[in-house]
Amino acid sequence: MSSESPTPDISEKNPVALWYGARKHPFQPSSPVNAPELRPETQTGTRTGANDPGMKIAIQGEPGSFSHEAAMNLVADAVIVPCALSADAFAAVANGSVAAAAIPIENSLAGSVSEHFDLLLTHDVMVERETLLRIRHNLIAISGTHIGEIDRVFSHPVALAQCRRFLADHPRMESYAFYDTAGSVKQLVELRDHHAAAIASEAAAHYYGAHILQADIEDNPENYTRFFLVRRTREVVVDPKANKISIAFAVENRAGSLVAALHELSAMGINLTKIESRPVHGKPWEYIFYVDCQIHAPEDGTRAIEALKPHCSMVKELGRYREAMRTGLAKA
Repeated sequence: MSSESPTPDISEKNPVALWYGARKHPFQPSSPVNAPELRPETQTGTRTGANDPGMKIAIQGEPGSFSHEAAMNLVADAVIVPCALSADAFAAVANGSVAAAAIPIENSLAGSVSEHFDLLLTHDVMVERETLLRIRHNLIAISGTHIGEIDRVFSHPVALAQCRRFLADHPRMESYAFYDTAGSVKQLVELRDHHAAAIASEAAAHYYGAHILQADIEDNPENYTRFFLVRRTREVVVDPKANKISIAFAVENRAGSLVAALHELSAMGINLTKIESRPVHGKPWEYIFYVDCQIHAPEDGTRAIEALKPHCSMVKELGRYREAMRTGLAKA
């Protein structure tokens, strides 16, 4: 009896297998993509890297993704290097094959990207900048397709979850999780599937030559993702107007240790805007705490770290940078 897996039926009788056949074979890091191929009208936020033209920026996902847009907002004329996994993007920064990575760290609806906290801690990298990207989801199909023809919708699980109301209003459309929002558009165009649609950004539709059937289908318009620009520690340039710091620390496993550490920050008048805990691998019930703090000047970050040290078994600065502000209002 052969141990090989049976060949999936990818005939027209089983069109979903065409999609999931591709999903079983993750794409590999592809050739760099010049960022100007993403149409400027799809960008949001303020570019803060105008002096860094041509920087190679790794992203997790395909060109045309939200990470692609964020990278362009962070660095003017970036050269995008798509990676299959977030770990690949961090590794590319660490080994010097790219200058930086643009990574999502938190969504206003879905919460934090836990894996990226772990990767920030385990690599010799730091955050240099952040940006906020307004997330607008669109129902996308190949040209000539009508919305009544669609019976399958593909996208990243988070994007599908953020469009539940639209999908509930269109019960004919079955939703299927795919590895990437932009990747679902790429696959859609390659297959020329008139009965399938993707949920992704306007930029992805433009990039792959697809058509937006319905725009802004997300349940909640107050949908933003915060992205970090991550670079090798020795190459980070601290913004002299930095007013925010991210820190990872571990406290001794004794009563009151976390409260004592946080009290030090409070006593300095530092506003804690976020706290996240992650388990220490190999040490059950021990945790690393990640905090974001507003500071008045970059040197306040040094004071905060020094204040934490007496109460902590480990303290690592993850970056000092200028806090990103919302630059566009959600559509009514």
